[in-house]
Amino acid sequence: MRALYRPLNLIETPIVITNLESAELIKYASNAFLATKISFINELASLCEKVGADVHSLARGMGLDGRIGRKFLYPGPGYGGSCFPKDTLALVRTAQEYDASCRIVEAVVEVNAAQRQRMVAKIRAALGGNEAAKVIAVLGLTFKPETDDMRDSPALGILPTLIEKGARVRAHDPKGVDEARALLPAEVEYCDDIYATLEGADAVVLMTEWNAYRGLDLDEALKRMRGRVFVDLRNVYEPDEMRAAGFDYCCVGRGVGRGMGSA
Repeated sequence: MRALYRPLNLIETPIVITNLESAELIKYASNAFLATKISFINELASLCEKVGADVHSLARGMGLDGRIGRKFLYPGPGYGGSCFPKDTLALVRTAQEYDASCRIVEAVVEVNAAQRQRMVAKIRAALGGNEAAKVIAVLGLTFKPETDDMRDSPALGILPTLIEKGARVRAHDPKGVDEARALLPAEVEYCDDIYATLEGADAVVLMTEWNAYRGLDLDEALKRMRGRVFVDLRNVYEPDEMRAAGFDYCCVGRGVGRGMGSA
């Protein structure tokens, strides 16, 4: 293996020689650790909203510590995709089979599932507590940008719940629509154009941080919509700018500073 990989790098590719059991656990543990960072920052985002802190400042400050690093400290609707959900569950199952404790990873899985329901509650609250008969324009369906991968996407846990409560969901995604059709309820309407998706909408929910959604014409968006609610589950926009543009803007973990106090 060393001879095979040597031509790929000017500096020798790092290779860890170990047994099969260790190799398997390296894979599971690495993804579980990254999933832990995501669930951790999502829980802290919820706390930020309650105490008036800004999760972006929190993540930036934490990330400056070289022992922690800044990667995977981005709040949102929870992790998805092909690796994190599968590998965290596999690690938990392996620990159970061998009667070993894996409580931290068990909690990570629980927090991630709860995060999606927190996002449903956030959308519902932004709509005044009732989404029935409301038109919700969803921007982004895949679990991350630059892919058509819908595996364990947060949209799969959030949109069906909104539809069950009577919302009318209209969605756009640059690459994921074909995959989404097979996985989301038949009631979801799909649009090829971003602004057509916003037509007559009571609320916009930005679900995936595609570049196509980072530079929206806010005046045009507001003109197309019936309502003013903009729920940004990826914190793509700045709250002050969105509110100045006329939106009832809601994001994740960016509370209004008011001081925590002390007992």
